[in-house]
Amino acid sequence: MPKVGVLLSGCGFLDGAEIHEAVLTLLALDQKNAEIVCCAPNIDHEVVDHLTGQATGERRNVLREAARIARGNIRDVASVDASELDALILPGGFGAAKNLCDFASKGADCTVHPAVEKLISQMLAQKKPVGAICIAPALLARLAGKRGLKAKVTIGNDPATAQAIVSMGCVHENQPVTGIAVDAQNKLVTTPAYMLGPGPAAVWEGIRKLVDQVLAMIG
Repeated sequence: MPKVGVLLSGCGFLDGAEIHEAVLTLLALDQKNAEIVCCAPNIDHEVVDHLTGQATGERRNVLREAARIARGNIRDVASVDASELDALILPGGFGAAKNLCDFASKGADCTVHPAVEKLISQMLAQKKPVGAICIAPALLARLAGKRGLKAKVTIGNDPATAQAIVSMGCVHENQPVTGIAVDAQNKLVTTPAYMLGPGPAAVWEGIRKLVDQVLAMIG
């Protein structure tokens, strides 16, 4: 039974993890009988009203919000070590670009939350598979680039985000919502999901393929 980390960034696509992407990732892993380890950083974030799309001025805790998706079965990412995982997957949502790192405001010059950087860097160093969904491949590109890895990823076909990925020392490959980019050398798998997706059915196809490929890379 493979043990796979799922790194969440809150709950809700405007200020946390994209819920469809997170749940579809969990579904695909559960269908393959993987043991799932949900985790998130124990930090606060700015809340966005998902009805109006406007910031509320309120702050909530990323770990507590992500616990809604994980049904309470979740750990502080700072307590998770790559040695206990066979693979790691990052769903998207703005939280991946605002809470796990600051790509949303800094672009290619972004910094990554220290505990998030530690875990992903360990996975890269140990050549363990990492999957990233939606905007999360930008975070992955930042850390791969810092290690001198010319990683291949996709966020779909957005020119500005693709250029930022190239600026971070990686390669961007255009893919449709149902497609995946596979970097066999670095054991990375990415899919656009709601960077392009019209709805859950199309997003599911990409995420299902990503999970299958990540699991196939284990060992």
